[in-house]
Amino acid sequence: MTRPLRLLFYTHATTGGGAERVWASLAAKLAARGHAVTFAYDHEENPAPIPGVALLHLGRGHAHAVLGLRRHLAAEQPDISISALGVSNLKHVLAAIGAGRHRHALISFHGHPQSEPERLSRLGNRATPLLSRLTARSVFVSEGLRDHYVRECGAARTHCIHNPVEITAAVPARDVGELAARGPVVLAVGRLVPAKDFPTLVRAFARLRADARLVIVGEGPERGAIEAEIARLGLGDRARLAGHVEQPWRFYREAACYVSSSRAEAFGNVVVEALAHGLPVVATACDGPAEILADGAHGCLVPVGDEAAMAEAIAAALTDPGPPGPRTERARAFAAEVAVDRYEALFREVAAGNGA
Repeated sequence: MTRPLRLLFYTHATTGGGAERVWASLAAKLAARGHAVTFAYDHEENPAPIPGVALLHLGRGHAHAVLGLRRHLAAEQPDISISALGVSNLKHVLAAIGAGRHRHALISFHGHPQSEPERLSRLGNRATPLLSRLTARSVFVSEGLRDHYVRECGAARTHCIHNPVEITAAVPARDVGELAARGPVVLAVGRLVPAKDFPTLVRAFARLRADARLVIVGEGPERGAIEAEIARLGLGDRARLAGHVEQPWRFYREAACYVSSSRAEAFGNVVVEALAHGLPVVATACDGPAEILADGAHGCLVPVGDEAAMAEAIAAALTDPGPPGPRTERARAFAAEVAVDRYEALFREVAAGNGA
């Protein structure tokens, strides 16, 4: 019988963007498998509890985080420590070197460098060639993202593991008839930020038939710009910004089509969620969605920023949504337990190589 591992996860917070939620979910699932898991974070005032996981508050300030993390790694000597995002990766590696644990350390990448504009995050990403050689592995959430970092940043010791996506709550459409009966509802889910390019989606939607409706689930700094585009095009009675919804399953169950309009997307959990509900998917041809849709085998890919092509693809999906069965089957390849299995195998491989 293999022994449980002692694991430390580190990023700046337990909640927030997609990477933070993925990290918390992964930590909880590994704890449920019997591993001793600690989640270190920097500055959250009221961190969300993670079932079965010990929380370690490192304190405000980058120096405090590095020193606190180094003390913990030196004292507890976990089998594996792993961090997420540019600035956390940088601080993790500094702490691991100080504790003599850098060969037990892994770093992970969840987005393109431009998605992390902060100064220290930029420094962490620029240091990728060095950081990736000082640590045991660099993990990327898609092959496209890994290729980018290898080509542009010189990443080494790379490994690709797709995000763990929770699809057990999905209620897939039974057949084409059920999708058609829902009416022409177009759904998009994501933070209202420039990278998601919702204004292009709004302009594409304006080209659709008059009875179509658009629902965008999410919140963020671009709300005003998106609302302005909706008003400019006279779509106030047909397009709705639904705000942030923690578990937006009912929106998937009411939609006839899902659209991802991102300019860049390292993975795209919401694309998997849409497939798990059996929805036809239209997505821009960027790394994550193209990989999830197998270069168009399980959905329609359109050029980034091309509102005419997007409108044409959405119209086709509403007219002929196709059978949901193959889409729900594709989603199972990205189920949470698949990713957890792969992380666990990687952790054991690295731990065994270090004499654990």
